Amino acid sequence: MIKIEDIAFVRFAAPDLPEMRRFLEDFGLVVAQADPGRIFARGAGTAPFLHATEQGEPGFVALGLRAASVEDLTALARAEKAEILPLDAPGGGLAVVLHDPDGHRVEVVAGQTSADRSPLPPAEVWNSARERPRQRRVKRTAAGAAHVERLGHCVLNVSDFRASERWYKDRFGFITSDEIALTPEFSLGAFLRCDRGETPTDHHTIFLMQGPKGPGFNHAAFEVADLDDLMAGHAKLREAGHKAEWGVGRHILGSQVFDYWRDPWGHILEHWTDGDLFTAADGSNTATIQDLLGVQWGSPAPPTMG
Repeated sequence: MIKIEDIAFVRFAAPDLPEMRRFLEDFGLVVAQADPGRIFARGAGTAPFLHATEQGEPGFVALGLRAASVEDLTALARAEKAEILPLDAPGGGLAVVLHDPDGHRVEVVAGQTSADRSPLPPAEVWNSARERPRQRRVKRTAAGAAHVERLGHCVLNVSDFRASERWYKDRFGFITSDEIALTPEFSLGAFLRCDRGETPTDHHTIFLMQGPKGPGFNHAAFEVADLDDLMAGHAKLREAGHKAEWGVGRHILGSQVFDYWRDPWGHILEHWTDGDLFTAADGSNTATIQDLLGVQWGSPAPPTMG
């Protein structure tokens, strides 16, 4: 077992790359590289790319996870009897390709060259009813696409939650944050976070969910600068005619403010901000389906999110 450091990227296929590019740029990603038949898009953070699209029939292609070092990647390859391959993508690096129990392609990468950070809009303080630090100056949020910083998590639908949970934990050291129990004997899924010891990490990096639709991609979530940025991004996507799926609201589990959209071929991508962070010492919890689908504020989950 190695301990994954973070999620790295998601890969898709689409028949119309210019149309995908238009959506990605409206979503707040920046094209880092466009080859014949491929697009790589990045955010404002140091990851060389977050979203890749290859020419082809529309579909989810792969999930990328980042190992902490090339040494860890080598240990994984040895344990899985897998080949270490060069990663043909911005940032280079090395990859080990695995397939989970449902056949989802998982690319574990290391040794990528980091990209330079791009600026985010300046964070402006908020005035509350009793604390008003912003005085004698106005607040203005610029119109336009949100500013994606990084990829935060991916949700996969699986055919057997316990089998998938065992596969991901045994290889990548994930810790359960919240397990969704339908009965004392049966759980349909869990939010899993990276084990980074005392370093706080996102409430979840992957969520595995056993549902009636069978295995497949559910959604991927990208962190944006802040709430103002998320709302500006919502307006941009709406004005550009893209399909809204769910939001804006605040989740119960993970606490993120969320906004879900569909790409031109129906894949769900999420903007989020203000999520919970935990260390390995914070342990695990059991939650309900009401916690999973409920919100602290905002509209309830549509049935299409399952």
